[in-house]
Amino acid sequence: MLLTLAEVKNYLRVDTDEEDSLVTGLSKSAEKLCMDVARIEDAEEFAALGDTAKTAVLYAAAYLYEHREEADHHALTLTLRSLLFGVRKDGF
Repeated sequence: MLLTLAEVKNYLRVDTDEEDSLVTGLSKSAEKLCMDVARIEDAEEFAALGDTAKTAVLYAAAYLYEHREEADHHALTLTLRSLLFGVRKDGF
């Protein structure tokens, strides 16, 4: 994973360990979603993007955490496209 559980929990302001499995799952999903939006398949290549990748993953994880019941994935994807526009690979 690009980010540690502690980094994501700190960003989400989660102080307890009760939601560790939820936060871990959302973080993994957020990273995969960001990689898909950036059209990058290799995790190391994505991690090499540094702060851009971390910011996108934190944003996606926070969105998924805060909107667990009514997430608008289209809006999330559009925002991630904006965040990752400069590193997004060309598609066919």
